Amino acid sequence: MFGISEIAIILMVAILILGARKLPELARSLGKSARILKSEVKAMKNDTSPSAAPQTLPGEVSGRGRTPQHPDNPA
Repeated sequence: MFGISEIAIILMVAILILGARKLPELARSLGKSARILKSEVKAMKNDTSPSAAPQTLPGEVSGRGRTPQHPDNPA
């Protein structure tokens, strides 16, 4: 992915553009966003509600990948 030299260059450019005062605030917001994303992904994996499963109506057969046939067209 990235090596040490590429990360160092990116950090140096970030310091030049944003300034040293903004970097801690930026790192905190980035960390907070990563934690929120991680918790949401974990919640989605643990979600076993019936709304997540495919629904079929009573009397309906689930035919994955098949198109419904018209009674006048037997093919």
